Amino acid sequence: MTKQEMQQEALTRARLNTSTANYLPIFAGFEDKGVDPADIRPRENIFTFNAWRAQGRIVKKGEHGVKINTFVPMSRENKKADGTIEKKTFSRPRTTTVFHVSQTEAVK
Repeated sequence: MTKQEMQQEALTRARLNTSTANYLPIFAGFEDKGVDPADIRPRENIFTFNAWRAQGRIVKKGEHGVKINTFVPMSRENKKADGTIEKKTFSRPRTTTVFHVSQTEAVK
C-alpha cells in the first residue's frame, strides 16, 4: 500500500465511522489545549495525521495532538486442511493521535 493509499484510507475510515465513543476525550483534550468547544467538530475539523495529509494539509512542526483509542479493521487468511483459504475480518484496538485544523497548514 502506498502512502497516498494509506492516507486516503485513514480519511475514509474517519469520515465513515459513526462511533461517538472518543468524543469525550477529544473535547476534553482540545479544550485543555485552549480550543473553543464550539470549534471542536470531530470528523469535520479533527483528524489523524494521515487523514490530514489526504486532505492536502500537514501538522505544524511541534504540535501535539490528543491521544484516543480506536478500533482498526484487519483481516487474516488461513489455509484450511482441504486447501481452501478462509478469510477472517476483525478489529483490533489501537491508540492514535488526532489533530485540530488549527494545528495544521496547507501543503505548499
